[in-house]
Parts: sequence; C-alpha cells; structure tokens
Amino acid sequence: MKQGLILSGEPMGLLIAQSEGPLESVSGFSLAVAGAEFNVATGVARLGQKAAYLTKLGTDPFGKLVERTLKANGIDASFVLHSDKERTGFMLKSKVSQGDPEIYYYRAGSAASTLSAEDVDKIDFSAFSNLHLTGILPALTDSTRQATLRMLQKAREHGLFVSFDPNLRPQLWPSREVMVEYINKLASHCDLVLPGDGEGEILCGSRDPHQINEFYLKAGAKAVITKCGSRGALCHDGSAQSMVPGFVIYKVVDTVGAGDGFAVGVLTGLMEGLSLEHSTERGCAIGAIQCTFSGDNEGLPDKEALADFMNTHPRVQL
Repeated sequence: MKQGLILSGEPMGLLIAQSEGPLESVSGFSLAVAGAEFNVATGVARLGQKAAYLTKLGTDPFGKLVERTLKANGIDASFVLHSDKERTGFMLKSKVSQGDPEIYYYRAGSAASTLSAEDVDKIDFSAFSNLHLTGILPALTDSTRQATLRMLQKAREHGLFVSFDPNLRPQLWPSREVMVEYINKLASHCDLVLPGDGEGEILCGSRDPHQINEFYLKAGAKAVITKCGSRGALCHDGSAQSMVPGFVIYKVVDTVGAGDGFAVGVLTGLMEGLSLEHSTERGCAIGAIQCTFSGDNEGLPDKEALADFMNTHPRVQL
C-alpha cells in the first residue's frame, strides 16, 4: 500500500537574532532553516511518517544547509533540484519575548522561484499517498504557479490525497485579485482545504467558519477545516461538521509556525487512519505546542511528547 507525503515549497536559510531589539541593531544571529512546507515536512517525519520535499536550491551555503537539514530531520531529499545560476533564499527574524517577530525576506529571484512544470515532470509520484500544497510556492512566479498546477494534475493521475493550506502571503502576489482567484481555484480541486478564519475574510468575504467551510465545499473541496485561533477549528467532511476546541496553554511565546503545526497534526492523523475530527484535535494540539516555542519548528513533537501534551492539557471551553 502506498504511504508517504510529498511537499513542495521554498525552504530558506533563517538568520535569527540572538538578542531582542530592531534587526538593524542586533550584532549576532543563529542559523537555521525556515519555510512553511519545511516545517510541515519536519513535523510529519518526527511523527514517523514518510515525507519527501520537492524544491530547487542554489549551489551555495544556504542551499547546502537546507539539504543537509532536510536529511538530518529524516526528510527524503531525493526530489531536491539544483540551480547553478540562482541563489537560495534566506530571511531575517527578530527575537521577541512576546508578540510576533520582525521578519524580512530575501527571496526575489531565488532558485525555488524558477521551479517549473518541466521540473515536476521529472518526479515520480506513484509511490506516495498524499500531496500537501500551500499558497506560498505559487505566489512566487508564473513558473511556480504552473509547477503547482502540474503537481496537482500528477497527484490526480496517481490517486494521491491532496491537501491545501492557503497560507496567504499577499506581498508576494502581483495583486490581491490574482491571489484570491488562484488560491480559490486551486482549493476547489483539493480533497482537504485548511484555511484560517482571517484568510476566509480575504478569500471568501467572511470570518465565519461555517460560511468558509460551506464556500469551499460548494467550490468542490471534499473536506474543509477552518482554523479559529486559540478557540480551535471547525471541521466539515462534506456531510457533517464539528467544532473541535483548542488546547489551553499558559504562555504564548511565538505564534509563527502554529498553522504549520496544525497541518502536521491533521495530515499525520489522516495518514494513520484517524477520523477528520480526531485529526483536527491533533492539529489543535500541535498548533498550541508550537506557540510555546520561539522557533518555527523546534517545538514540533514526536509521538511521545504529543501524547503527553494531549493527555495533560485541558481544552478550551467553547
């Protein structure tokens, strides 16, 4: 039986400030790897599922760091392509003790932005059961938009379950109108859509999770889970819906990566045969765990840590 998840995106070098303050005043940075899809791949691998990453990297120090880190986290890097012309993107992130950090991207003209439909055709999808996409890769260029559509087509040809997280990055799109049209078109062809209620306001004209779920089900999605922050998430499998409460945490350190953690929980739950509701509960748990760590993916748990968290933390009262 086929089992395993393909992800595609732009992993980047990450320079994290070692002290608080404006980025222009910080004298020291630590080095890591960032990217929404990288976070998901890391979390999936930590929970014991196969994850393979399709991307394109430059032959530079950041590219070497990314590839080494993929392998170190148990992620299949055999789908990684390389460019001798373009560089690997990177980003700066400030250190904060509360609230969201400053983030600056240096990704224009990156190797990942040249990923093409022809590149996708080099990849064998037949041994995998799942494809996970986000709205970040298609935001980069016309080439990556075509590559994303080709991935969706190949997934359909090979019978893969396709999940999609809008993960909106308005600053990367040519216009808000192009973003909304493309994201909603892509979502309509997926088995599972994972919007946030704030994204719903932009994409569907409503923050109401019931209306967001209904919007994507009518558009063609098979199932929808709308994330509602600390309250939890509303899941709908096409016939029935359930509001799944979030988990109580006592100190929020950094919300970056919470949505990626949520996706990890949902996808691994479904890959293990859990119901949509129980997979959503797992997603809420990992999203909450992520908020208690300062890094994008350091808090992603293994099976033991996840079970311990879910057994010891109360649920939000709705």
